[in-house]
Amino acid sequence: MKDSGDSKDQQLMVALRVRPISVAELEEGATLIAHKMDEQMVVLMDPMEDPDDILRAHRSREKSYLFDVAFDFTATQEMVYQATTKSLIEGVISGYNATVFAYGPTGCGKTYTMLGTDHEPGIYVRTLNDLFRAIEETSNDMEYEVSMSYLEIYNEMIRDLLNPALGYLELREDSKGVIQVAGITEVSTINAKEIMQLLMKGNRQRTQEPTAANQTSSRSHAVLQVAVRQRSRVKNILQEVRQGRLFMIDLAGSERASQTQNRGQRMKEGAHINRSLLALGNCINALSDKGSNKYINYRDSKLTRLLKDSLGGNSRTVMIAHISPASTAFEESRNTLTYAGRAKNIRTRVKQNHHHHHHH
Repeated sequence: MKDSGDSKDQQLMVALRVRPISVAELEEGATLIAHKMDEQMVVLMDPMEDPDDILRAHRSREKSYLFDVAFDFTATQEMVYQATTKSLIEGVISGYNATVFAYGPTGCGKTYTMLGTDHEPGIYVRTLNDLFRAIEETSNDMEYEVSMSYLEIYNEMIRDLLNPALGYLELREDSKGVIQVAGITEVSTINAKEIMQLLMKGNRQRTQEPTAANQTSSRSHAVLQVAVRQRSRVKNILQEVRQGRLFMIDLAGSERASQTQNRGQRMKEGAHINRSLLALGNCINALSDKGSNKYINYRDSKLTRLLKDSLGGNSRTVMIAHISPASTAFEESRNTLTYAGRAKNIRTRVKQNHHHHHHH
């Protein structure tokens, strides 16, 4: 795939987005402990360690994490889109697969990044807009069909968010070995406003449960699947149909059960979520570990089965991890940074000289 800059060519990109601190957090007396140092580095400070305790001073209070790109509260929706997702479009219309995930604890901005608001639309709508524009520009010699579906995976069950009345749907393999969701609603509108309305409405159908962490915590993965079929307009040549699929996924909150004081049903959800996030992490890990011929077990969860063709081969994957910068979220932020950093096997830069420049 032609593309400028090697960062665009890599199979796996891991980004981090630190959302602004919230009024609620400030009211709880939270301090800022996550700082973006440069385009790629974020530093997390442990709020439990006293900066003035000389005996512990040699034990660094901060740990730095490296990403392909890092964003903080100053980043706009457009900046995040441009740096993470825009470059995938060219591949998708040429028949390649790609996946974009929003990962992180509840309330850290995953849905804002992916869906956004009417005023500040996120990756879903920006991508579709650019996709339709790209198709228009090349449609002289090529004919395209675009179809979209929007589903959720909750407790390993699949529901159609555009038509929840269909009940639970099964994954099937078609004759070409492509995994499909049997009976799912497919929409092929190219009107961005209509799409935003559909997605907003679909998002309200997601299984949300109040947890201690968040009133409308989403306990499901929401998956927007866009399929682009391409065929040449030139008559009488052997018609090769190419299909590229783009998955854009707002994952369920990654917080541990203990954070949400979960019992019973909540506990069961948490187990399913953790298991599918683990399966996903394992798949992504195996991909990023080029040298190894690790067998990748996609069958571990519905999510990884659905994404089987899009997490290997010629496809590209983008993970956007999300954290809150507040001291009250330290444990969750550290877990998220660890998961995302491990997905990429990014070796942390030598940190000796980085410690102090934002304290003094």
